[in-house]
Amino acid sequence: MLQPSTLYSLTAVVLFCMGCYSLLTYSHLLRKILGVNVMGVGVFMLLIARAYAGEGQQSDPVPQALVLTGIVVAVCATALALNLAVQIEATTHKADLAEDEENNGNAN
Repeated sequence: MLQPSTLYSLTAVVLFCMGCYSLLTYSHLLRKILGVNVMGVGVFMLLIARAYAGEGQQSDPVPQALVLTGIVVAVCATALALNLAVQIEATTHKADLAEDEENNGNAN
């Protein structure tokens, strides 16, 4: 039987890999932002899993404080990224980062 901290650590690694896959494979900006958020959740979960000291013992409060601070920073960064995505979509009328076919051969 797996220990809870091991199970949560494995889940955190899976979440991080899913977010990384989304970030690298999709060109739509919203999917990239969501991928970065899922990666962040994986990191937060890993920190909390590593802070777990065991049954009946007090866990380390420093990683818990770091995760709370990280959640606030992640919400602010997500708001900024969504604002930038809206500005890009308003300017280019596209919501993805696909390459321009007409500018590929014109770079000097």
